[in-house]
Amino acid sequence: MLSTPPLVSVIGPIEAPLLAAWVRHYRLLGIERFLIAFHFPEHVPDQRRHELQTATRELGIIPTVTSSGPWHEHTNGELRDALRQQAGPGWHLLADADEFQQYPIPLDEMIAQAEHAGHRVVGGLMLDRVTTDGSLTGWDPQTGLDAAYPLGAFLTHQLLRGDPRKTVLAHSSVAVASGNHRAEGHRPASQPPVAVHHFKWRDGVRQDIERRAVHSADGTWNTASPARLAEARRLLQHLHRHGGRIAVDSPHLGFQPVSLQAIPGWWAAQATRLVTTWRPPTSREGQNQPGSMISSPSSSGGSNRA
Repeated sequence: MLSTPPLVSVIGPIEAPLLAAWVRHYRLLGIERFLIAFHFPEHVPDQRRHELQTATRELGIIPTVTSSGPWHEHTNGELRDALRQQAGPGWHLLADADEFQQYPIPLDEMIAQAEHAGHRVVGGLMLDRVTTDGSLTGWDPQTGLDAAYPLGAFLTHQLLRGDPRKTVLAHSSVAVASGNHRAEGHRPASQPPVAVHHFKWRDGVRQDIERRAVHSADGTWNTASPARLAEARRLLQHLHRHGGRIAVDSPHLGFQPVSLQAIPGWWAAQATRLVTTWRPPTSREGQNQPGSMISSPSSSGGSNRA
């Protein structure tokens, strides 16, 4: 019988309650082993680092790696691959700390089905979660993420033009690209794709995106392509146009009520169509015109995340 895979994740300086909710979510899915690397960019105060490391140990998890410095585009992949090497042979579950994967069947059954079909990768698709009015606010751990961010849509795809695909499970023999978006040469199992509830759009994210835009533009954080800067600019422009909120009433974005408690009835058809037809933007689409807005990082409010 297949054992539950270890979870591999590279985590920035998120809020401790999010980490606790994330660990609880995956333990309910049967995950017992967490291989975590923390990476803290230079702007993160020592107190924040110590608080998060303490919270991790209180959850019964010892971080495998802790590093600091610029958040280059290759940083995540290098840390993740080191963790996968330590995880050893077999299947690995890959998830960022703001990603809550939702499976239609138990993990061991999902892996068994993939192996039976000759697959070494299981694919997912990001379902971006936001507040009812699109404001980038915090959340109450007592009521939870579902209550705070009850709407979902393919925001990463529709607005940012980013790759919404995720590799959620991969065999140790498979190399996975940066951001866990794809595994070159491997066709993912799972149709429809696994729903990856993406709780990124919280308090502090605007400051994070501003920082990413500035550092990507001036070369402080190395990037492999113009995509990271272009996506950051699109988000900032959208927030500027809509008074600092995500336009949840936009028909183009198509937000709908969703929950971690049940996979939406529309998910199978819409998610399968998107993951099947998705193509990266052309070079012309992938870059903004000169003069695109880049705000200076805000020095107040929000959490300090990369």
